[in-house]
Amino acid sequence: MTTVRVLVIDDHPVVRTGLTAMLAAEPGIEVVGEGGSGTEAIRLAAQLEPDVVLMDLRMPGMDGVAATSVIAASSNGPRVVVVTTYDTDSDILRAVEAGATGYLLKDTPRQQMADAVRAAARGETVLAPPVAAKLMTRMRAGTADVLTAREREVIELVGAGLTNAELGRRLFISEATVKTHLLRVFAKLGVDDRTAAVTTAMARGIIPPP
Repeated sequence: MTTVRVLVIDDHPVVRTGLTAMLAAEPGIEVVGEGGSGTEAIRLAAQLEPDVVLMDLRMPGMDGVAATSVIAASSNGPRVVVVTTYDTDSDILRAVEAGATGYLLKDTPRQQMADAVRAAARGETVLAPPVAAKLMTRMRAGTADVLTAREREVIELVGAGLTNAELGRRLFISEATVKTHLLRVFAKLGVDDRTAAVTTAMARGIIPPP
């Protein structure tokens, strides 16, 4: 079993200790470091090379969104999963647009948190159910079925069989940006995976059939 290396970032020591203890009890997960600010997150992510960073959202100085943006833009950087008590629409969108792979709440049960960490390490998007609902509602509002030119381009290439990494190279954008576009496409089309997005986009004439 491949061990998933995790970096925990939160400005509250008690929360860091809790998350570390929670994950330490899970097989195949190792917490390799802890930090209390966005600045520390960037430094430790480069130094420790974790697979996943659990990132608090609101911290003094550089916040989690700013740190996520820097880490997500780095080549071969770790996946960033925001773990916060806040689930407002604006916070969720800021985190996703910064390149976060996931958005979880601090009251997420241990097993779900561990499963989310493993999924994020595989490159999957992980969203707490209430967060996913808010994100879809917000993105659908007034924009249902309306994809931007770049979103149409992304989903058309997905239909051609390209992976997220291949999409990024083809369009000269980061893999994190590809995921952000896909999240928006999923929300606008009312689907929750790549296959359904392609099928729905073709059925509605948004992209041509293969």
